[in-house]
Amino acid sequence: MSQLAREVFGLPIPNQGGLFDLALVCHIAAGLTCVITGALAATAPKRPGRHTSAGRTFYWSLAVVFASSTSMALLRFAQDWHLLLIGTMAFGAASLGYLARRRRRPGWQRVHIPAMGGAYIALFTGFYVDNGPHLPLWDRLPHLAYWLLPSMVGVPLILRALASRRLLRVRARSRGRPGSGVPPGQPSLAATHSPPRPAARPARPFRPRARPR
Repeated sequence: MSQLAREVFGLPIPNQGGLFDLALVCHIAAGLTCVITGALAATAPKRPGRHTSAGRTFYWSLAVVFASSTSMALLRFAQDWHLLLIGTMAFGAASLGYLARRRRRPGWQRVHIPAMGGAYIALFTGFYVDNGPHLPLWDRLPHLAYWLLPSMVGVPLILRALASRRLLRVRARSRGRPGSGVPPGQPSLAATHSPPRPAARPARPFRPRARPR
């Protein structure tokens, strides 16, 4: 099975026994499912239907990716420790976004979108960190690029998604006067301790003047 994988994918597959090969098969199948369903969820209209079904499939497929990567990392911890690290971060972020969608607390989209997007970025990061040195063109890049490039592409897309839903707006606060010592967003002491205004004088009653005889 390992020799077949080398011939089909062109990637070096370590020979660590049947348990490692089984975890690898599950890892590849679940990873491809995550790539497809993650793209479908990101491009689908944000309403019940294709978005929620694709997102749910993405989450549980990522759970399989996390379990399989953990198994492979434990079998080859010295070489695959990064799989355990990236898999934990990806599944943790996806769990945070999934729970935010389920609970729907105020401002839940500000958590859901970056968390699910971050899990998708971590998925690609793990792939390129592990396989980038063996891919055409990618093998010419420095190793640090495998860690940074997925985030450099994905983070602007996440910010764009937040901005399109007006989730990046910050409420404007009143600015303190320079030299007043009052931080922005708080009223000045003069406004809070200003003396009360004197009460208005009552109007005098109208008295008609006597006409001269």
